Amino acid sequence: MGRPDVLVTAASRRVALVRALQQAQARLATGGRVIATDIDPFSPAVHVADLAAAVPRSDAPDYVDALLDVCDAHDVGVLVPTIDDELGIIAAAADRFARLGVVVMAPTVETAHICRDKLRTATHLQQHGIRVADTWTPDDVRARGLQPPLFVKPRRGRGSVGAFPALKPGHLEFFLGYVSDPIVQEYLDGPEYTIDLFCDLQGRPISAVPRQRLVIRSGVSDRGRTVKSRVLMDLAVRCAEVLDFRGAVNVQCRVVDDVPVIFEINPRFSGGIQLTLAAGADFAEWTIRAARGEVLQPCLGAFTDGLRMSSHEASLFLSDADADVLAPSARTLAGEQS
Repeated sequence: MGRPDVLVTAASRRVALVRALQQAQARLATGGRVIATDIDPFSPAVHVADLAAAVPRSDAPDYVDALLDVCDAHDVGVLVPTIDDELGIIAAAADRFARLGVVVMAPTVETAHICRDKLRTATHLQQHGIRVADTWTPDDVRARGLQPPLFVKPRRGRGSVGAFPALKPGHLEFFLGYVSDPIVQEYLDGPEYTIDLFCDLQGRPISAVPRQRLVIRSGVSDRGRTVKSRVLMDLAVRCAEVLDFRGAVNVQCRVVDDVPVIFEINPRFSGGIQLTLAAGADFAEWTIRAARGEVLQPCLGAFTDGLRMSSHEASLFLSDADADVLAPSARTLAGEQS
């Protein structure tokens, strides 16, 4: 990676990730900055980053062009997407970024589309013999006469938005009508884990860190602990054998009767990545080193077991003038002048 800057898209609240990348830049003496993009100038991560840039929403037709403008205007050598909505869009443009010298830390287009669609995720994993929550369309549920307890969520949702347990028949019908484009999963009753997985640019697993999610707030782990479980680490590695990942991934599962059952996979940094980083699995540094072309050595199990995280709120205090933190891209300026 001749270009030292790191671009984090849709940075929003990802202060821990931005700071971890900044610290990795300093340790590696790259001389690079961490640049954040967002649509909101008052998102905290854009004020922590070394530089911030305004871009349109990820569903805008010129989103990729705006990111390319930011990369071209600076010395961006690696792009780290952070939200599910944009993964397939950015993965499809990986060659365009490569022509600028930018490495995209995202899965292949096919893997991004499979993981974005929870029904496709379940089908794909089942076809490869990996235990995953049984998943149905509403029509399947009605045709089979399936009854609660069940779990209703958007087929292409993210976080915990629109996800609800349906514990009674009345709940099921209500949430099927309430949730947009829903799917239904079997109700999993057991401790919940996120397995943070890191893969190099060839898709090889470098590290897998299981984290028990003890307290969850708005879909993100508020309290958790690392667990050195070979079964859970092997499960993440198995997922990397049947899906083509690059960079950070998080595999979400519950352990039911001592068997881990996956309910979704997100091929991006998790919201609780700070616990994995604190446990000694430096996904941030590996992101930069992989983009630089370094060969990473697998270190499965090399992290602190039983490390606990207890998160708390922290605030930035800004003024109206801080809205100027988002530097307009060349494309934004052109749009304003037209």
